[in-house]
Amino acid sequence: MTAELVEIPGYIAGTWIIDPLHTNVGFTIRHLMVSRVRGRFGTLEGTVVTGDDPLGSSVTATIDLASIDTGIAQRDEHVRSADFLDVEKYPTMTYRSTGVRPGGDGFVLDGELTLRGMTRQVPLDLEVGGFGPDPFREDDPFKGARAGFTATGEISRLEFGVGDTAKVPGGNGLGLSDKVQIILEIQASLQTA
Repeated sequence: MTAELVEIPGYIAGTWIIDPLHTNVGFTIRHLMVSRVRGRFGTLEGTVVTGDDPLGSSVTATIDLASIDTGIAQRDEHVRSADFLDVEKYPTMTYRSTGVRPGGDGFVLDGELTLRGMTRQVPLDLEVGGFGPDPFREDDPFKGARAGFTATGEISRLEFGVGDTAKVPGGNGLGLSDKVQIILEIQASLQTA
């Protein structure tokens, strides 16, 4: 598939810097098999390169694991500990795309996630939110254009050595599900300098 066959209104090829103030890196995990816990990471940086052909695009991102926020400080401290993310030893997780392909109603972003020193393939369903002017940020060194993307996927926390396999008392499910849903809402500024 070429750019002529991929119709993205207002598409702009270029290098984009992820705007952490307008980006959300969220996750959801089942707890005790009866409810879901949601959280997010507040500190990140990254670059999106949109190619002349959208299928030639790429993404790199680094997330500060200490910036986890589930809304409960005590839980956040536990998740930062060696029991889970071990942020003292592994302060960041990174994502590096390896390809883009058509998929579903949008695209699939293939890539490698590195967490706790382990790298695994993690494909993300990708929706292009759009491209447009950025008329409100005269002080922005990257002013000129904004782009938005939504990416969703799933990882196995156990494949990355995060947490344990403790069972729900009296039940046969894990206290914390192995599968973690990932929800990314990305806004980026076109780099013009």
